[in-house]
Amino acid sequence: MNTSVKDKVFNLIPPAMIAVILMFWAFGPKALTDHPWALAITSPLIVVVVLLLEMVHERHSGWRMNRQEFFTDLFYVVLSATVIAWLSQTLAEDPLLAIKAQFGITTQWITQMPWLAQVAMVIVILEFGQYWMHRLMHNSTPFWLTHAPHHHLTQLNAAKGAVGNPIELFLISLSVLALFDFDKTALFAGINTMGSIAVFAHANVRSNPPIWYSFFFTTIRHHSLHHSTDYENTRCNYGNSLILLDRIFGTYREGEGVVVGQDDRKRLTIWEQTIFPFQPLIDKYKARRAAGEATDGQAQSGDLATNPAQINAGGAPAT
Repeated sequence: MNTSVKDKVFNLIPPAMIAVILMFWAFGPKALTDHPWALAITSPLIVVVVLLLEMVHERHSGWRMNRQEFFTDLFYVVLSATVIAWLSQTLAEDPLLAIKAQFGITTQWITQMPWLAQVAMVIVILEFGQYWMHRLMHNSTPFWLTHAPHHHLTQLNAAKGAVGNPIELFLISLSVLALFDFDKTALFAGINTMGSIAVFAHANVRSNPPIWYSFFFTTIRHHSLHHSTDYENTRCNYGNSLILLDRIFGTYREGEGVVVGQDDRKRLTIWEQTIFPFQPLIDKYKARRAAGEATDGQAQSGDLATNPAQINAGGAPAT
């Protein structure tokens, strides 16, 4: 395929993916859309499709996935779909549902809204919370320590949105959607739509969607700048899927990043990402322990130098 034609086709794939997702949840067979595993299947399927697109038309050769990155990404995708999902359900969604039942909170009026309006509402509610949580993580040290491992990524690809410290993955998953009575297909369509946008925003795909798309939705250009090696450049474009919020709240910045990462672009292992928020405390403990051992050593040296009996105990002749 001619390069210019190929570019034009790939530029239209992100909005086309959204259209496919909406059509599936709106018109798909009930046997599929009502299946209890439907969302658990469609979410990773979107990631797989975009990973395949990376092999066809990559954006940067330096972001090309290797064996090490593949297994690391796979670990985090599984972690997010299992442990993090369970924690979110148990510690956030179930308590919200209990509160809703306790106080008789109902939002049945939402089900009377047009289906697409419900989908849009799901996206806005979920993304609004994620935007402010993401922004907090860049402006508060304790929260930044949970988010920083995600910025130690030295390449971007479709699976990278799931990579990070487990505490951050839990925090960014929190929402108040459980308080609302959305049509289930509208809820899942909204979640999948956001997922598709966020996956493309991390993907190593040479795709620059139309201006109308990039005005509302986050693209790889916006998000690659957010992953820049310069920390100050990371403090912009917080929207995981709705760059519109950055435009509204004054955190939008134009540009694109190619070289990504933090702290001399040091890639973190899974273990290093896990303990990263606690590393300052660990370092402080080690420094205190080392100082204590040094003090004890100096005290013992002083005692030996001033106590002939201790010197003679070592077998040296008395003088």
